[in-house]
Amino acid sequence: MAKRYAVRVDKPNSCTVIDIFTGQPAEFEKKMMIGIKTRRAERIAGELNVQDAKRREEAGWAS
Repeated sequence: MAKRYAVRVDKPNSCTVIDIFTGQPAEFEKKMMIGIKTRRAERIAGELNVQDAKRREEAGWAS
């Protein structure tokens, strides 16, 4: 299954978590994930991908 969220490095230790399907920055805990530290961005992208995989599975879209 394709991962929906990825980390884009904007400059050293400043990243954006993006939704690769839309190209837009991701929202997490009601905040846009722009200009965040690399480690946090990687953790959040991973968590969002897990949540997305669960939603797809529940909807019957899992492959």
